[in-house]
Amino acid sequence: MSLLNLDLTKTTDKIIAEYIWIGGSGTDLRSKAKTLPGPVSLTDPSKLPKWNYDGSSTDQAAGDDSEIILHPQAIFKDPFRKGNNILVICDTYFPSGEPIPTNKRHKAAEILGNPAVVAEEPWFGIEQEYTLLQKSQNWPLGWPIGGYPPPQGRYYCGIGADKSVGREIVNAHYNACLYAGIEIGGVNAEVMPGQWEFQVGPVTGIAAADQLWAARYILERITEAAGVILSLDPKPVEGEWNGAGAHVNFSSRSTRSDGGIYVINKAIEKLGLRHKEHIAAYGEGNERRLTGKNETAEINTFSLQGVGSRGGSVRIGRGTEKEGKGYFEDRRPSSNMDPYVVTSMIAETTLLWKS
Repeated sequence: MSLLNLDLTKTTDKIIAEYIWIGGSGTDLRSKAKTLPGPVSLTDPSKLPKWNYDGSSTDQAAGDDSEIILHPQAIFKDPFRKGNNILVICDTYFPSGEPIPTNKRHKAAEILGNPAVVAEEPWFGIEQEYTLLQKSQNWPLGWPIGGYPPPQGRYYCGIGADKSVGREIVNAHYNACLYAGIEIGGVNAEVMPGQWEFQVGPVTGIAAADQLWAARYILERITEAAGVILSLDPKPVEGEWNGAGAHVNFSSRSTRSDGGIYVINKAIEKLGLRHKEHIAAYGEGNERRLTGKNETAEINTFSLQGVGSRGGSVRIGRGTEKEGKGYFEDRRPSSNMDPYVVTSMIAETTLLWKS
């Protein structure tokens, strides 16, 4: 419809702000639109008005006291409406000002805003894997209904109609994220057909999680338009098919400095000591993915399998080994993890926790 692409800047100064928040499941995204009197700064969400919604309809409040307040936290350009219109990532509070239980951003902001953490300038690069499903069958896109494609091995970064499924969605998402101002680093087809990955980062502090949630929102809006289901299930198909993760690459000022490899090794030691706590916070259904097979470590054991290995809980890349400084990759988080929880927990364990 041509009405969807009207250029409002020619007729009004008003803009549309799409307020986005996380629903009661902790993984579902919700949004609604608000008219604002004119263009706003993309760098100052505090200037935007707070808003409210019916929390009883998102499993976040009782019906007799259902008002939840939205606090704008990050602003992006709207790739759907374009012009001066914006997407607004919000977190959620009771009218009293207390964060509601499903608001994980509030605690993450406290951890990542700790002066000791800020001084280390933590960088996060998140590798978000996901699976595209057929709407009518809840089965991976491009797979025969009730059946299976040829075994894995030909699909990772593959091209061709018999190997690559959903590229139009992936490229639309890539372009939309760049337009929005998200630091999307790249995209690639994954090991299982119908499964893809995009990367956000490196981004400093809590902005990494804000950007990942915005990128997820944009992706699900695009799959909605395409009539395809976006799945963040960590193991959408049982058997000898790769699961979906959200590996987190992490560095600090100290790990990026000369001698940083020693700081990295100490950080990994701390992660191992808190393995159970991290696994408990790294996503639902992760036990179906972390089996010790298909490029994963076994869920109950913290393991290192050598530099460059993708079969360990944590990986140090060859470049980091060679330079003696850099970053490491936590390969345990599942595709449906909350980036507020995971990024702040990695920072807390490696930068604040005294083992």
